[in-house]
Amino acid sequence: MTKILVAADAQWVRDQVRSALVGSGTEVIEVTRGQDVRPTIAREQLDLVVLDLQIANLGGIAVAIDLHLEAAAGRVPEVPILLLLDREADRFLARRADADAELVKPTDPGTMRRTVRQLLAARASTPEADTADR
Repeated sequence: MTKILVAADAQWVRDQVRSALVGSGTEVIEVTRGQDVRPTIAREQLDLVVLDLQIANLGGIAVAIDLHLEAAAGRVPEVPILLLLDREADRFLARRADADAELVKPTDPGTMRRTVRQLLAARASTPEADTADR
């Protein structure tokens, strides 16, 4: 089963991600605060993290940077990150945060599914994915 974490304080963002991705073999876990992402990653075996740019007091960019630092230190497993942006100009920030992919909201379900499939396929093809956190 594929497990995807979506972190957004806006219900419509979580609903959009859930409706695009939920299906047979996919579980979507939701959190509404950025500070809940790291403990959820440590607790669950996730395949992907979807972060909204604006998540209350700890936004998607800060969470992405935190996850990279924690993974580099071996405290959490590496998980691909998809950032949901507010505007095209935010792509610069997503790249600086080393996100694996970014989409500007609102996005259509087909684009979301295609992007997620590409991220999951890339994760499956890396040697670390076979041994590190499975």
